[in-house]
Amino acid sequence: MDIAQLQAYGYFFLVLFLVVVLYSYIYHLYKNRKDHDGVDYEKYSNMALNDDITDKPVNKVSDKETKKVGDKNE
Repeated sequence: MDIAQLQAYGYFFLVLFLVVVLYSYIYHLYKNRKDHDGVDYEKYSNMALNDDITDKPVNKVSDKETKKVGDKNE
């Protein structure tokens, strides 16, 4: 077995490992979205495109949450 054959096997197993990691991450995202406490990351997908000051926010923040954040910063 020469070095080229070892590199080919290493490349194959690396690609296979990365495919498994990618699909498990996608499964994790969709599984968590189904939970009632899960975050829907698809809402955040266009945040970079819709970043103008007049655009609608992704999540509404209540006055209570705004006051809590303001109290922590002081």
